[in-house]
Amino acid sequence: MLGTVRTTRVVLAAAHRDHDTANNAGSNLAAFCQRCHMIHDRPEHQRRRWRTLFRRKAMGDLFRGPYGTSTSG
Repeated sequence: MLGTVRTTRVVLAAAHRDHDTANNAGSNLAAFCQRCHMIHDRPEHQRRRWRTLFRRKAMGDLFRGPYGTSTSG
């Protein structure tokens, strides 16, 4: 049908270009749609996820011994 217009609501989010939330300089901020913001932040999210998992594993090794060892009582 001619004349039908589909509208979409786009929400913009402020993104830190260098991923440093303390750096709020205008040149470090960008307005991205939510999808583009997630794509921009993907490498940082993956880095933080790896670091969190690494730290959890290290804490487990420190207090419960190395992973893979089982102590049956």
